[in-house]
Parts: sequence; structure tokens; C-alpha cells
Amino acid sequence: MRPTSNAEGNLVSKVLSVQFAPIAADSSLLRKAGIVLAGSALVAVCAHVALPLYFTPVPLTLQTLAVLLIGLLLSPRLAAATLGAYLIEGALGLPVFAPSLLGISGLAHLFGPTGGYLLAYPPAAALASFLWRRASWITGRGFFTAALSAAAGSLSILALGALWLVIFSHAPVENVLTLAVIPFLPGDALKIVAAAALATGFGRLRRRTT
Repeated sequence: MRPTSNAEGNLVSKVLSVQFAPIAADSSLLRKAGIVLAGSALVAVCAHVALPLYFTPVPLTLQTLAVLLIGLLLSPRLAAATLGAYLIEGALGLPVFAPSLLGISGLAHLFGPTGGYLLAYPPAAALASFLWRRASWITGRGFFTAALSAAAGSLSILALGALWLVIFSHAPVENVLTLAVIPFLPGDALKIVAAAALATGFGRLRRRTT
């Protein structure tokens, strides 16, 4: 009777797994969709915490903080999907981008002077996520590792944004670096520290509650 019992138990287990697999998949998909929407909403809120600067078309915002934090909290694919959804929302005309000095919105904003910074968000978030997860296998998910990963993401945003602005405005590289990169380095350093602190703090809290 014992083999029969095992066979019946295995059969029931297989039947239940087949029946509940679609439900589990749907639940996982809904959870990921919720994360993407919540993350894109966070970036949109941070985008409107903005300080326009008279000497550059690039405003000072908290967007980068949200992008880096999403990269540190989510997997590379999910982080990129979240920022991709944010760009799609903005391209469709939703008021998710930072206020523009030129008064443009939608696709015109996405492909305007600051378009390079915006288009850099998905790969930058994925890069920060990938580096932190890869480095954590060796050093653990500590603050220093998170900060270095976030710094790589932040620098990629600045680099792509500056390159875009050079092509868009035909301005000399030196001028773009002076007006659209160097003034933002101190603020970005603070955002890197804040994102790393929030991510590591959330990780410690999550480990304590699980």
C-alpha cells in the first residue's frame, strides 16, 4: 500500500500544480504590473520636485534619485521595464516629465534637449541593478556596494544626456559639460548616497521581517 500511496500523492500533487499554475502566473504578473506602475508614479512625483536653472535647459529634479532607487530595489529587467513604462506614459502626453522651460510635452519633450537624460533612465536603472546584484555575491549588499552601483547608473545618465545635448544643440562639448554636467555633480552625489542608504535600509528591514 505504501507505493500506491506515494503514487497517489504524486498524482494529486501534479494535478494541483497544473490547476494552480495559471493562478500563480497571473498573480505574479499582476504583482509585477503593480510594481511597474508604482515605480513609474514615484519617478513622476520626483520629476515635479524641480528647480529650473536659468543657464541650462536641464532642471534640477529628484528624478535621478527615483531612478537609482528603483535600480537598486528591483531586478534589472523589472527596473528597465518600470522606467520604460514611465517614458511611454510621458510620450503619450501624461504629465509625468519635469516641467519644461520650453513649454513642451509628450514626444516633443522626450526628444527635446533633455531627451538624452530621459532615454538613459531604463539602461541606467538596469545597470545599477545588475552591478549591485553581481557585486553582492562577493561583498554583500552593503552601503558601499550600493553607492558604487548607483554611481555607475548616475554617470551613465549624465554621459548619455550630455551626448544627446551635444548632438541636439551642436554646442561644443566643453560648453555642454560646463552647463549640463558639472553643475549637477554635487546634487547627484547626494542622490547616490540617499538611494544607497534607502536601498540598504530597506534590505535590512526586509530581512528582519522575513
